[in-house]
Amino acid sequence: MRARRGRRDMHINLIRSDKEALDIARRLASEFAVDAARRDRERHLPSNEVETFSASGLWGINVPRAFGGADVSVGTIVDVFEIISAADSSLGQIPQNHFATLERLKHDGTPSQQDFFFSRALAGERFGNATAEPGDKLPSEHETRVRRTGSGFVLSGRKVYSTGALFAHWIPVAARDDDGLTVTAFVARHARGVEVIDDWSGFGQRTTASGQVRLDNVELDELQIVKRGRRANIDAANAVSQLIHAAIDLGIGRAALDDTKRFLRELSHPARGSAVTRAVDDPFSLRDIGALTVEYHAAQALTMRAAALVDAARGEAERSDVAAAIVATAEAKILTTQFALDASNKLFELAGTQSTLEKHNLDRHWRNARTHTLHDSVRWKYHAVGQFALNEMLCDPFTYAHPYSAIEAGNED
Repeated sequence: MRARRGRRDMHINLIRSDKEALDIARRLASEFAVDAARRDRERHLPSNEVETFSASGLWGINVPRAFGGADVSVGTIVDVFEIISAADSSLGQIPQNHFATLERLKHDGTPSQQDFFFSRALAGERFGNATAEPGDKLPSEHETRVRRTGSGFVLSGRKVYSTGALFAHWIPVAARDDDGLTVTAFVARHARGVEVIDDWSGFGQRTTASGQVRLDNVELDELQIVKRGRRANIDAANAVSQLIHAAIDLGIGRAALDDTKRFLRELSHPARGSAVTRAVDDPFSLRDIGALTVEYHAAQALTMRAAALVDAARGEAERSDVAAAIVATAEAKILTTQFALDASNKLFELAGTQSTLEKHNLDRHWRNARTHTLHDSVRWKYHAVGQFALNEMLCDPFTYAHPYSAIEAGNED
């Protein structure tokens, strides 16, 4: 059952603290930023960068301390993803499902499953994703099935938007069992019957390899089948996943804003009729840069507020605390989406015609923002926040039977 390891000559670092995680993230971001534009332009998959990224120990920072991990704060996880995503948002998105998987294991995994898979994460093994199905079906309608056999289980189905699967050692697959209940099947990436197809053709997030996974009678044992919602109460696990998406959007927007300022300082010409000799002195540019800076700080502040509430709601928390964390996460997602789109669009208006030249590849920021922010319907986030504020309504996030469940769940791709 064990997954095939990555490069055997690569040492896997074990991070011990929040500070160490942030220091390593900043160092890696400096490295990843160097060729980010080229990788996007050529659609060159970041295989070596992913190996370096996971070997750094950052992919194990939310493993609980009881299992040998650092179990850093949600705020630190958010910061790490923003830092990496500002350098290369595809690299930021690839481990999103890995973190979401580990977070869900804290709630859904049995002690044996937690012990095995948490140890695999600390050993440098990566978890991908195979959740969404063609036609955007609800989990309760998934056609991917786990069926019991005389010697164990077999899994068959087809998945799309499988971010991280191509680079993974393990692919967590959303499926239904013989009773129609939702489970997550942990499939070894190179097991017989597993096919990962790199056919992602989106105009943004181009190097995430978010293609298909096809599963044909893949053999599993009981340890690999994790029942969803093993605990009866709602939890904040999906809110952590959503905050990571928000952090990726923050990183995209910050990269766009930084490139806008760089262009204004180094390459842009002042607008005709502005009566200034430098683009950085244009009063309307100053106003717009100021507005984007305020928008960034506001989005960042709401995201960190949500992270603090999610931290408080982890574990055996009161339902009211979990609800507050879920709603705060929805609020943060609204602002980070708007900031990423505003900053990546305003870049061209302020930086001018030169900024559209292909050699700069600055359109990748808008393409990435527009693509990644589609993970959730922000219009339903507003609706969900309003329902909670006015009617104190929060639906069961495991059934997905009510549209207000979008407040927490979103798409797990």
